Amino acid sequence: MTTVHHAPAGTDHTVIGAASGLLGRYRAAADEAFFASPTRTLLAEGVHARVPQDGRPLVDRVAETLARARRDGVERPLVVGAVAFDHDSRAELAVPATLRTCGALRDDPLIALPAPAADRIDWDVRPVPAPEAYGAGVAEAVELLRADGELSKVVLSRTLELHADRPLDLPAILQRLGRRDPGGYTFAVPAGGGRTLIGASPELLLSRSGTAVVANPLAGSVPRSADLGEDVRRAAALLESPKDLQEHAFVVDAIHAALAPYCRDLVVPERPTLVRTAAMWHLATTITGELIDPAVSALELAVAMHPTPAVCGSPTPLAREAIRGIEPFDRGLYTGMVGWGDADGDGEWVVTLRCAEADERTLRVFAGAGVVAESRPESELAETSAKFRTFLDAAGVPQ
Repeated sequence: MTTVHHAPAGTDHTVIGAASGLLGRYRAAADEAFFASPTRTLLAEGVHARVPQDGRPLVDRVAETLARARRDGVERPLVVGAVAFDHDSRAELAVPATLRTCGALRDDPLIALPAPAADRIDWDVRPVPAPEAYGAGVAEAVELLRADGELSKVVLSRTLELHADRPLDLPAILQRLGRRDPGGYTFAVPAGGGRTLIGASPELLLSRSGTAVVANPLAGSVPRSADLGEDVRRAAALLESPKDLQEHAFVVDAIHAALAPYCRDLVVPERPTLVRTAAMWHLATTITGELIDPAVSALELAVAMHPTPAVCGSPTPLAREAIRGIEPFDRGLYTGMVGWGDADGDGEWVVTLRCAEADERTLRVFAGAGVVAESRPESELAETSAKFRTFLDAAGVPQ
C-alpha cells in the first residue's frame, strides 16, 4: 500500500468543510493525533516512527527521527504530539504514517454548525489538592515570595479527577472544544499508556515559518461574564491591573531574553493587548523576530524558551523548587508543549493548557494560576476554577 504524506506547507485554505471534516474524522485511536491552529488543521493517522525515550536531548532525538524518516522515503516528514513540562523526561512524539492537512478551523464556515450535545453522565469528581489545601499552597508561595529577594513569581496548579459511569466520547468532546474556540489551538494526541491528551490552549509558545519567528505569551487573566457590560468592565480592568501587568512583564522579559541569542529584529510591544476565549480574558503580547541561523528549528527555540514564567515562575530554578515543594502531583504533559515540527525546522508549539489526560472513563483536568507577592489565595482559587470551565463545559460536567 502506498502511503501519502502531505506537508503543512501545502495546506488548502479554500475548501469549505475541509477543516471541520478533519475535526469530525478524529476517532481517538492510540495512533491518531489532531492539532488545529489559526493557520492550519492536521490529522495524523498511524505511526511511521516514534521519537525514542532515552537520555539524549529532545532536539537531537527528534532531528534523528526526522532524518531517518526522510531516508526511508518520507517526503517532508514531521513529528506531532506532546512534550512534558520537564521536557528532558518525557515526550510523546511520532512521525505519522499518513498526514492530512487543510486550512484553519476558524476559516471554515461549517465550524459554526453545532457540535454534538454532551451525554448525560453521572460524574464522580475529586479535587487534587482539595480547594483549602490549594489556598494554603498559594499562601505558602506568597510567604516565599515575600521572604526571598530573588523569587518573583510561582505558578501553582491543581487538578480535578473525574470518573464517569460510562465510556467517554472523546471525539465529541474535541468537537465541542474546536467549535467553541475555533481561533485557538485545539488538540488531541496520544499521552502514552492508552491515554489521550485533549484540550484547547489559547497560548502559542513559538512558531517558525522559514526564518520568521512568532511567540505569543499570555499571563494575567480574568473570567468572562455573560453580561456584556460586566464583560467589558472586566477586560478594561485587566488591562490596568498592576498585579496582572507585573505578572505579564515577567513572562515577556523572559521570552525576549531566551529569543535574543537566536533572532535579529526582535519586536516587543510596550504594552500587552487582550485575547479572549469563551471562558477567559488574557493579557497577551505578540513577539516577532527573524532567525539569525536558519538551521535552528522551531522545536529548538521552543525548548530554549520552555518553561516560561507563564507556567513555571521566575527565576525558573527557584520557581521549580517551589512547585516541587507545594504541588502534590506530577504535572506530566500539562504545561508542557503540544504541536508539530518538520524536517525543515518549521513548526508550531503551543503551551499545553485547558486540557485533560483521558482514558476510557476518567479525566484528569488541570488548571493553574500565577502567584506573585500581592496574590490572594481566594483569587487564585477562583481563577483556576474559571479556567477549568473550558474543558468541563466541553465534557458536559455541570457547574
